[in-house]
Amino acid sequence: MNDVATSQVRDVEAIMAMLPHRYPFLMVDRVLSYETGKSLRAIKNVSFNEPQFQGHFPKHPVMPGVLIIEGMAQAAGLLVQVSTPADPDADQSIFYLVKVDKARFSRVVVPGDQLVFEVELIRTLRNMGLYACRALVDGKEAASAEILCARKV
Repeated sequence: MNDVATSQVRDVEAIMAMLPHRYPFLMVDRVLSYETGKSLRAIKNVSFNEPQFQGHFPKHPVMPGVLIIEGMAQAAGLLVQVSTPADPDADQSIFYLVKVDKARFSRVVVPGDQLVFEVELIRTLRNMGLYACRALVDGKEAASAEILCARKV
């Protein structure tokens, strides 16, 4: 993956300018690299202080799989945003997660882990994008899925 324009999108403030999500539902902390219109790598630092761990196996905290999928979808949304020319007069587009296929969870994600999201655009269909996504911890796959996101029209 190419480190094209990483300085444009690297911290959470830049991410919040591109995604509508906010705490506790913002699942991306930093974009590491991207190649416009092709792929993106981002991270999420998993902390015990996150609210899901109060109820999701409190004595053995595990990151819910649905939140890992959401993180991959948000990374796909960031790929769309960094691949679209900025238009200061346009409203920020909102993309909805409309389909998840081939979801697979290979290992648990726990507080202290750092998730690395890798998303790759497979193809675009009208106002939708299909993405191959992976979530890794320590270089090992924790989850993968194909996700379809659609622009709100």
